[in-house]
Amino acid sequence: MKLLAFIPVFALSTLLNAQVSKPELVIGEERLEPGIVFVFEGAIKDHIIPESIHLSESETNIHIEARVNWDTKNTPKGTPQGGFIPYLHISAQVINEKTGLSTFIDLLPHINLIDNFHYARNISLPGKISDNYTVKFNIVKPTNIDLALHNDWVKTYGKSLIENKSFIYKGVDFEEVAKADRN
Repeated sequence: MKLLAFIPVFALSTLLNAQVSKPELVIGEERLEPGIVFVFEGAIKDHIIPESIHLSESETNIHIEARVNWDTKNTPKGTPQGGFIPYLHISAQVINEKTGLSTFIDLLPHINLIDNFHYARNISLPGKISDNYTVKFNIVKPTNIDLALHNDWVKTYGKSLIENKSFIYKGVDFEEVAKADRN
């Protein structure tokens, strides 16, 4: 009887460990005031719906992500610590350092059971998976149509959530992530 109780726990543990051991490449981490944290990643490509606006898993090499959340300390009053930051416009340009070829993609809001809400897209690398890449992330603040600001925010933080910003990372090696499989 005790052995039977152990089997489901063992199976669940094995499943969770398999999910945790999947490679993800942290490309960079940044923090912008007033307490917004960006984690840029190269992840394993995935099946994403709706299929009409996303490249299929079989046509791509990686899933490029921007996790954008409130920090867990030093954030504006009333913000949910660690909560998702919506309404940003994020794009990524992936440039092959050997050939100069590049891919440009808009990252869209996604949700999954690992990262929850994040911005991402499956992409095909502009070259071999063994090449090194420069990755440029462009962050564009929400427009006045996307996000309205109350007077208390404006008095404390100004007339926008954040300012537009770019982050550039050189020598990014996607090979391990590109060779991995979610299944």
